[in-house]
Amino acid sequence: MQPIIGVVGLGTMGLGIAQTYAAAGCSVIATDAFAPARDSARARMAEALAARVAAGKLTADARDATLTNLRVVESLTAFAPCALIIEAIVEKPWAKQDLFTQLEAIVPPTTLLATNTSSIPVATIAATAQHPDRILALHFFNPPTAMKLVELAPHAGTSEAALATARSLTEAAGKTVIECPDRPGFIVNRCARPFYGEAFALLEEGRSAGAVDAALQAAGYRLGPFSLIDLIGADINLAATSGMFEAMGHHPRYHPFDALKAQVASGHLGRKTGIGFVFPAKPAAAPADAATLTERIEATLINEAAWLLSEGGTTPEGIDTAMKLGLNFPRGPFEALAHHGKARILALLAALESAAPAHLKTRYLPAPALDTE
Repeated sequence: MQPIIGVVGLGTMGLGIAQTYAAAGCSVIATDAFAPARDSARARMAEALAARVAAGKLTADARDATLTNLRVVESLTAFAPCALIIEAIVEKPWAKQDLFTQLEAIVPPTTLLATNTSSIPVATIAATAQHPDRILALHFFNPPTAMKLVELAPHAGTSEAALATARSLTEAAGKTVIECPDRPGFIVNRCARPFYGEAFALLEEGRSAGAVDAALQAAGYRLGPFSLIDLIGADINLAATSGMFEAMGHHPRYHPFDALKAQVASGHLGRKTGIGFVFPAKPAAAPADAATLTERIEATLINEAAWLLSEGGTTPEGIDTAMKLGLNFPRGPFEALAHHGKARILALLAALESAAPAHLKTRYLPAPALDTE
């Protein structure tokens, strides 16, 4: 008998998580405090599945089975039989704590409680729990039905049994699960910051957004940093960057550049507003120094990954896999390190640090995991 999975929060992310487990054959119990979200959930899932059937990616029988596995309820009391409950509600610590407090009064101590956050420490969410050993993060990427990666993050008190169960249930749903430390941004959202940040440093030095993007695309990246910002939204990127800047004590490695702030202030947020840093212009030709620009951005990606590795709780292989699956990068930071060589990367970081303007000083200092033999 398949385990029962609970999902609280039926926005785009929560509904996608529910569909992921339902498509894998699990019975899914789902709810949302907002009645219209509950009332429309089945129709929204049916619409998403119908598109897959029309595209030949899903059979009608599989669509029907997935919808049959979904049960939308009004009350949390219906979650009592769940083996795992994942919350995808508002990103407020108190809201998540309050939800888990309510659930702990309903479910047995064996039920795992997972948060989909990547911006709130798991330890903070678990701090008010009666059974903190069963609380962890399962961070899905948008859209959850298509993105293979799930970041699994414990806090210091999460039990090994809880980690193993969460991993097995999520891998059985077809996901690649990478364990990571309970640190701001986990792996992908943290290690991605230099991809954008160093592009803005180049922009600040007078390079064009189109040239930077073209250089990265010539190196095998599906999208350059500015095209990716245009796709996600400059406002979303600024919020993520500012959040990381705050969480990491205003370190210059996470500096929110003025060009990004100005772009958000202008309202030109990317595809969703019709104009962005490069959208809707056609791709530019790669500049003559494309390899140099790519190497510089990859050096900062490598250094950030090495800083995270120095803090423990993950592996080079885990970071590489997460970055490739979470961002569709052609290679992970440690694969890039092997390609360029440690000596070359350290020399490049030293040169960048020496030339850095005052507001970026210490940005390029090498991580302990990198600056060792």
